[in-house]
Amino acid sequence: MNVTRHDVDALNAVLKVKIEQADYQSKVKTALEKYRKTAKVPGFRPGHVPFALIQKQYGKAVLADELNRIVNDGLYKFIEENKIDILGNPIPKEGTDVVGSFDQPDTFEFEYEIGLSPKFEIPLSSKSKYDYLQVKVDEDLINKQIEDLTRRYGKLVSAEEVGEKDMILAQFVELNEDGSIKEGGVLHSSTISLEFVEDNNAKKELTGKKKGDKVVVDPAKVSRGGNDTASMLGIKEEDLATLSSKFELTINEIKHMEPAQMDQELFDKLFGPGTVQTETELRERIAADLKGMFSNDSDRVLTRVIYNDLVEKTKVELPDSFLKRWIKLSNEKAISEEQIEAEYDGYAKGLKWQLIQGSIFKDNEIKLDNQEVVEFTKGLLVSNYAQYGIPAPDDAELTSSAMSVLKNRDEANRIYDMLAEQKLTKYFKDTVKLNEKQVSYDEFLEKASN
Repeated sequence: MNVTRHDVDALNAVLKVKIEQADYQSKVKTALEKYRKTAKVPGFRPGHVPFALIQKQYGKAVLADELNRIVNDGLYKFIEENKIDILGNPIPKEGTDVVGSFDQPDTFEFEYEIGLSPKFEIPLSSKSKYDYLQVKVDEDLINKQIEDLTRRYGKLVSAEEVGEKDMILAQFVELNEDGSIKEGGVLHSSTISLEFVEDNNAKKELTGKKKGDKVVVDPAKVSRGGNDTASMLGIKEEDLATLSSKFELTINEIKHMEPAQMDQELFDKLFGPGTVQTETELRERIAADLKGMFSNDSDRVLTRVIYNDLVEKTKVELPDSFLKRWIKLSNEKAISEEQIEAEYDGYAKGLKWQLIQGSIFKDNEIKLDNQEVVEFTKGLLVSNYAQYGIPAPDDAELTSSAMSVLKNRDEANRIYDMLAEQKLTKYFKDTVKLNEKQVSYDEFLEKASN
């Protein structure tokens, strides 16, 4: 067998595979002998079917299988030995036929197209400068966090009238347009958390009301829509389309969240026995935790900004025609030319980033070894346990759990991506100049969302 390469241009090449009789003859004969031992042909005992008959019945199919196997092995061996960076996989050259006859087998020639990985320069160096946004952890932010924590560990108590963050236990009765009760309409008791009602008029209408008061409301405006509205009314989501927008809401009970006391009991619930003993220590601990949390957010924003910048500014040429053909041939389900054209830009952008990231990892010898992935997974598991206040198991059990998680392909890919992004972020921070900018929490959210 002989494989030769012909470059069409900088991004496309053709590999020609020439196969002689000596490359496949003995393999085909061996495969046919196996068929002969098990073939059931009327008039012959198993294993005694004449070889010529087996060859006539199965010869072409076996030859095709062997040629396919030899071609594939030869192509990838040639690509590996010659260190050719390709995109996708080799595909049969368009508009060419196989040279050779299956009726009188001798020499066969096949031609395959390959897409070559492009050469490019990444516009990133120690001269590159990026803003590194950091949330300013001030007293207002700490106070808000303390308020959230005390409410989370507080208790519900009955209230006289509805406050802006109270919970209402109410009965909903569906009405006609004229305000009369709809016969056979929805009648259901449920709850509303006024804190999460986004419609200002509805919120204003309910605030200050007392037990027994009745208010006409639109269910969609006191819920989060869709499934939440249906759940509140005790119906199926598909039935919302036929529903009236007028409901009489009768307040049966009002519950107010009474914040937990700032005492040792709360401190121990939050951070473990004796870890925090005063309000001053609490504020210091919350400030440190917030800085750690926002530091991760700052890293993610920086990485996303540099990612967008590199994808936009790095000049990467792709063998577009080849890739479109490869997508069509390699797709498990039939895909039209129109669909490929419509989705290609998104695919090309993703591939471009893969090439950029791969180049960064290769040039800087950044690697993901198996043991590192296991340790990273163990760290994720420990964080999950801590989130629910559960102590982590011993190292042997933790390792076993990590290995079990990594057996799931989707989870393993997700974890590899997380670790790769972490290493990429470290590379960015070590390479570029960072202009540290402290911003308010709201400003950070605004910039992060953009």
